[in-house]
Amino acid sequence: MNKNTVLAWATWIMIFVGMGMIALGAFKYDDIAGWGFAAVGVGFFAIAWVFNALKGRV
Repeated sequence: MNKNTVLAWATWIMIFVGMGMIALGAFKYDDIAGWGFAAVGVGFFAIAWVFNALKGRV
């Protein structure tokens, strides 16, 4: 696996973890912790976006 393949895998893993965190915040936790889980999920999406932008440049 080269660097671009590793970044592609990392991007997909971060997207799935981000969706899981947002789902936990939306469906499991109804109090303030739900907002925290959703915020962390959005952060995972942002990092996945950066990983995707780095493909081909590293």
